[in-house]
Amino acid sequence: MSAGEPVQQFYSIGDVCQLTDLKPHVLRYWESQFRFLSPAKNRSGNRVYRRREVELILLVKHLLYTEKYTIEGARQKVDAQRKGGEVRVAARAALTLQTLDALETELKELVRSLTTDTPTEEGT
Repeated sequence: MSAGEPVQQFYSIGDVCQLTDLKPHVLRYWESQFRFLSPAKNRSGNRVYRRREVELILLVKHLLYTEKYTIEGARQKVDAQRKGGEVRVAARAALTLQTLDALETELKELVRSLTTDTPTEEGT
């Protein structure tokens, strides 16, 4: 599923999984590794993520999966960005990169489907 920019005020763990293309167990593990990822819980005990946390999750995902940081390296990088007041800019950049990657994937799939659906000269 392609990631769109989060627009709601609160998100369930299922919503966050769809937005980030991550599994729930990954999000729960990251909560234990990154102290800044601590979603509130509603009356039922379910996690409720705010937009800021979704942006931070996308930043962590970018650092771990794209830039190939270790968990400790990503933690240090985000902590440094938070201290420098740069975390929001970095999180938005990660969201933009993920959106562009998703668009590129969709375009490649579209081109592939168009090239396989067009009749060849031999068939005409």
